[in-house]
This record gives sequence, structure tokens and C-alpha cells, in this order.
Amino acid sequence: MKVLPFVVAAAAVLLSACASTSNPADSANAGNTAIVSGNSGSTTGSAGSSSLNPAQPLPQVDAAGAEAAAYAGVNGKSVFFDFDQFAIKDEYKSVVEAHAAYLGKYKGHVLVQGNTDVRGSREYNLALGQRRAESVKQSLEVLGVKPEQVEAVSFGMEKPRASGTADSDHAQNRRADFAYQ
Repeated sequence: MKVLPFVVAAAAVLLSACASTSNPADSANAGNTAIVSGNSGSTTGSAGSSSLNPAQPLPQVDAAGAEAAAYAGVNGKSVFFDFDQFAIKDEYKSVVEAHAAYLGKYKGHVLVQGNTDVRGSREYNLALGQRRAESVKQSLEVLGVKPEQVEAVSFGMEKPRASGTADSDHAQNRRADFAYQ
């Protein structure tokens, strides 16, 4: 029981050392906002200091806002294909990776919609659109998305993005779209 007064005295000394004092560097950085880095609890102001300023509250992370920002980053981004092809081109792999990261973090469900241009029969285009959607679905799963989070469907030539007949119009219609539910 002789240890208890020593522990109380040590705690009092430690707490008094933590008492707030005016620091000219803190008042100079008062207008800077803190950025939380990871889960370590440390903050870094724009001057690069790594001390926690008790006068400034830690910024609150709004989960809904973070998800909305992540969704805005992937919303409307499609994968485009070459004529009569369903292989994902290198330039669109980053789009698939971004959707996979979103689905991995926010556990949503996406409908991958395969589309084609108007060239070819209705049946052929439905089959090609399905192969395109399945190709994207398979890539998402390889990147860690759970199979139950992704459904692949074909619209063939039924949902054109561009209505013209130029090569650029056809290119806009050869795509896989992501519809989040």
C-alpha cells in the first residue's frame, strides 16, 4: 500500500507536465487545418509539424461524405472496346481497378451492362454485349470483388450512347457501363 501514494504523485507530475501553455508556434499555425494521417492520431499542419494541438479539434471523418466522394470518382466511367472484341484494353484497366476498389471498400452491388454498336444482328450483339459484361465482371472478381456483388447483363445495341453512324459514334457504343444499386 506504500506504492499507491507514489503512483498518485507520479500521475500528478505527469498531468501537470501536460498542462497547456502558450506556444508562439501554435498561434502562428492557428489558421492551418490539421490533416489526420492514418489511425495513429497524429496530425500534421501545413508547416509540417507533427505535434497534436489540443486547441484544434480533430476533423471528423464523415463516412457518407467519403463514400459519396468515392462514388463520384467512379460514376459514369465506362470501359470501351474495339470492334467485335471483348478483351479489356490496357487503357481501361485503371477504370476497372477503381470500380473494384470502390466495391471492395463500400460493399455495394453493381450491374455491369454490356453494349455494342448497331453493326451485326440483334442476337450476335446480345451475345457480344454479354461477353463484354462477363469480361469486366471476371476482372473485378480477380481484383477481389465478391461474385455476389457483380451481375453481368447485355443490352446489345439497345442502349446506344451516340446515335450517329460515324466510327466515333460506334466507338461510344462499344462499352460496358456500371450501374450501382
